[in-house]
Amino acid sequence: MLAAAALFSIAAARPIQAAERPVIRAGVLKFGTVSWELDTVRANRFDEAGGIDLHLVELAGTPATQVALQAGGVEIIVSDWLWVSRMRAKGEALSFIPYSTAVGALVVPAGSGIAGIADLRGRRIGIAGSPLDKSWILLKALAGDRHGLALDRDAQAFFGAPPLLNNKIADGDLDAVLTFWPFAARLEAKGMRVLMTVSDMLAALGQPVTLPSIGYVFREEWARANPAALGGFQTATAKAKALLLQSDAAWERLAPLMQAEDDATFRTLRDRYREGIPRSWTAEERDGAGRLYKLLARLGGRELVGDAPAIAPGTFWTGGE
Repeated sequence: MLAAAALFSIAAARPIQAAERPVIRAGVLKFGTVSWELDTVRANRFDEAGGIDLHLVELAGTPATQVALQAGGVEIIVSDWLWVSRMRAKGEALSFIPYSTAVGALVVPAGSGIAGIADLRGRRIGIAGSPLDKSWILLKALAGDRHGLALDRDAQAFFGAPPLLNNKIADGDLDAVLTFWPFAARLEAKGMRVLMTVSDMLAALGQPVTLPSIGYVFREEWARANPAALGGFQTATAKAKALLLQSDAAWERLAPLMQAEDDATFRTLRDRYREGIPRSWTAEERDGAGRLYKLLARLGGRELVGDAPAIAPGTFWTGGE
């Protein structure tokens, strides 16, 4: 970050003209949480102050952002470090810097009799994503370790898109939902109860709980060739995070992008985003990610992590050294 700060000082001393500023194309989902941060960057001209021009490229879904990055259609996307490591193990040199520590949660209706994991026996559980969803793998491990439950057998698992699962639990068709944090926040705002967060699961399994779950991902070759541009991007997004942490007015401006149904949903989304702003990113956190990778590799096997038994070197960008 010292390098980024130095770049920002230079930019402040002599504004960089538009023709001189490198363009960074970021692949985003139109109403995704990443758009909130990057729209804040552009609205406040933090990108110009950092010596870059940030362009947002709206894409249809996470797989589309990954394809766009691999094809060179964008310079930066948001994804998880497990995917980055898997790509590096296949020979595709991608790297990761933190975006958010926000994680998903297991949510039940307010009046549910489910008080803990042991009560999931025989229940209908909606899981956002696929059977290889990391949160589902962790929940199954915890259920087996602490309660002798094999959730694949002892519960009814339904996999689907988060909006569909939110509708299903609201209609009473599901007893619990394990979903991504923005969708858990929407259920929470409607009065449903968070039974356990993924951070709670990690803590119960002896794993670090403050790791960034997702981050900005880019090609290492591009980062090495454009260190000033990457530094400017880091400076710009850090300023946006600081503003969103402190300013309620900045969130009011974002309301149309957030698509909150009511004030309670708006406030819950805002607060959960703020809680997920990374506070540190040191060797200790990176070592913790390595330990978590080994656990996930043991639990999820080759289908989840590929052939690499340990996290691939270079997965986490540390300045190009």
